[in-house]
Formats: sequence, structure tokens, C-alpha cells
Amino acid sequence: MKNYITNAAKLLLAIVMVIPVVSMAQKQGDETFTYGDPIFWRPYSQNGIGVFETTKANMSKKFEGKTIRFGAGFTQQYQSIKHSNDLSTIKAANTGKLFKLQPGLMTAQANLFIDAQLADGITLNVTNYMSARHHNEFWVKGGYLQVDKLPFDGGEFLNNLMKYTTIKAGHFEVNYGDAHFRRPDGGNTLQSPFMEGNIMDAFATEIGGEVYLQKDGLFGMLGVTNGMIKGHVDSTFKTTADANVNRNPSIILKAGIDKQVTEKVRLRLSGSLYTNSSNAGSGLTLYSGDRTGSNYQNVMEVGQDAAGVAKAYTAMMSSGRYNPGFSKKITAVMVNGFAKVYGFEAFLTYETAKGRSKTETADRTANQFAIEGLYRFGANEKFYMGAKYNTVTNKPTAVYTKDVTINRTVIGAGYFLTKNILMKAEYVNQEYKDFLLTDYRAGGKFDGFVIEAAIGF
Repeated sequence: MKNYITNAAKLLLAIVMVIPVVSMAQKQGDETFTYGDPIFWRPYSQNGIGVFETTKANMSKKFEGKTIRFGAGFTQQYQSIKHSNDLSTIKAANTGKLFKLQPGLMTAQANLFIDAQLADGITLNVTNYMSARHHNEFWVKGGYLQVDKLPFDGGEFLNNLMKYTTIKAGHFEVNYGDAHFRRPDGGNTLQSPFMEGNIMDAFATEIGGEVYLQKDGLFGMLGVTNGMIKGHVDSTFKTTADANVNRNPSIILKAGIDKQVTEKVRLRLSGSLYTNSSNAGSGLTLYSGDRTGSNYQNVMEVGQDAAGVAKAYTAMMSSGRYNPGFSKKITAVMVNGFAKVYGFEAFLTYETAKGRSKTETADRTANQFAIEGLYRFGANEKFYMGAKYNTVTNKPTAVYTKDVTINRTVIGAGYFLTKNILMKAEYVNQEYKDFLLTDYRAGGKFDGFVIEAAIGF
């Protein structure tokens, strides 16, 4: 039965990937591109705040020919953060000494966006990282085709079905949970109210497809991907630690309700599932898939190896985050709540994940809770202030007899000079509890402030 389900998932993935390409081949129009905004897309400016999945609201908008749009996101930071740990039994080892921090400006991060309207209801997105902490060189995040209308007459049934259906296929940021819509992504930080997303950062770019149904505020999504950050066709081999060489697809489910109750009141509730029973390739990256990096620069990072050699900056890209290490198998569930009442905004995350790495024989569980509260005010809500609390619990390895805990508290504020320019600042305090004394994070903590300028268009 398990093999039938796996094979069916692989077949669905192939069908979802091929259908949009075959459909496009059935109709060709004018090859001339004009400049303008695509009909179905998520703006990179202040207008994109509060936008989660793209909706079907633009179905009645008239298609006036192929359009192409170039956009960008730029972020520049000043950081003044102090960190410390309890070296204890490793105080004589270089492996426990934290990177020496000083206040200063960090190299700017930059993204390049290309959005094209290829046909009526068919859009293409390509996102590029021009400068990031993890990759200083130009790096392609991914690209995908999105189909909201068929480019041919599908008959009454299919034409009506597409009024509520969206098909997405390519190499893209998987839609697990709502928190990834509010996290910074390289130079694209204008829509994130704080400097960072969640401690356990659920973000991955994978190859596959997603199918959405949306009607009257209700929505559902089924996604199938390869489960990896890039494509692989190479063979896998058994090891003494893990004889399972299956490379199974990841299944992603999402459903919820998003209602504009009144002009000033909006409520949203969603639930998501991400599951993969076996990845024998490069490993699952749901909590380590970011190729840009944290916006807390080099905090709680060991600055040198055992020989005293300085650690590369690119190797310290996940500063302040926590990866539970579920690279072999994983089942993760996230529930998100969002409320906007006049200028008051609340966003809630509850997440539980279970899995293991290929060197482990038993599953471990990680839990996360986060709550954000914001007040947006002024003309066009150009000002905001707010706070966030985030906590994670997990046994990092089988050696631990009880969970470790990481707590983060943030207080921040922001000012939109225009819809494309944001200045924001925050104070952050993060603590690491119950780590073993042989772990450099034992007794760890950091606190300080960060100021950031962001541009998005």
C-alpha cells in the first residue's frame, strides 16, 4: 500500500509539472512584451503586506498583452548585539569561543525579481539573490509558472473550474504554513515587521507543483515536490546507519479560511502539513533551506575551529536560528492565525515536527510557538510598533534526556517613508536553556538592537 501511495504521488508530480507546459503550447500570441504589473502576483512594496497566496480577485481584469516587470529588494543594516555562553568544560577549547562582535554596518543584501505575464492568466516568476550572507555571488532562488486561466477553451466544466483553481509548477518556495510570508528573504525584507522570522525557520525551495482551490474565503492546496533543495538523478547507497535508499517525494497540504468580515476587520486561520517518509539524497531542508541567511549577523556563532582557524562568514549564515536536524524523514504541522482589526494586527504560529536524520534510528520531536502583536497607524499606516515572542523546544540528539529551550523576545517599530522605502528598528533578547555543557550554546544568550533600511519595488 505504501508503494502505491508513493508511486501515485510521483505520477501526480509529473502531471502537474507537464500540464501547464502542454497547455501553453496550444496557443501562441503576440511575442512583443510591454512593461506593467502582472495580473496575478504579490507586490514587493507595502501593498504586499497582508497578502498570502495570490487570490482569484483579478479574474475580471482584462488581459492587454504580454507584460514583463523587473523589481528588486535591498536591505542595509546596522547591528549592535552582545552575546555570551557558559564555556564550562569546553572553556579551553577554541570550539566553544564565540565570534567576537562589534557594532557596525553589514554588507547590503539584494534580490532581483522578474515577473512576466505570458498569456491571459499565465504568469512567470524568477527570483534571484544578487548579494546575500550565504552566497555572495549571484544566485538563482528559483522560478515557477502560475496558471490561473487556461490558454484554450476547456469547455464549460474546465473553464468554470479555473475560476477557483490555481496551478503552480517549477522550483519555488513551498507554501508550508503562513509564517514564510512574513519572514525576510535576503534583500526582500520590507514586508517583514521584524528583523527575523521564526527561530525554527520553516522555509524551503523545492522542485514540484501545487494546486489551489479558492472560493468565498475558503482555500485548500495540495503540493508534491522532490523534497530537496535541488534536483538529483544520481543513485543512493545503503550505509550501516541507514539501509533505506528510497528518495520519496514530499507531500504538502494546506487549508483554511480568510475572511474580510467588515471593511476594518479581517480574520484568517490556516493549517499546513509537510511530510516526507524517506530522503536518501542530499537531505530534507525544511529548516535549513534558506540560501541567504539570518538578519542577526554572526550572533551565537563559534568564531574558529579547534585549530584556531577563523570560520568563514558564509558558514555563519544561520545566526540565531535553530535546525532540529530532520534531514532523513519528517512530518511537520503548522497552524497559523491572523487578525487585523482596524490598525491592530496579530499573527500566531503553533508548529510541531517529528523526524530524524539518516544517522539516527529513533524519531525526535520539536515544538514551536510564536505570537506577534502590531499596531499600524498614521496616513496609509505608514507607522507601526509591535512585539513578538517565540519559543522552541527539542532534544537536539539522542544524548539529551530532556528538551532544550530557546526563547526570543523582540520589540520593534517601523516607518514607511513611501510604499517602497521602510526604516525599522528593534531590540532583541534571546536565551538558550538546558543545553549540555559540552555544547557551545550552553548558557547562551544575546541581546541588543538592529536598525534596518529596506527598499522593495
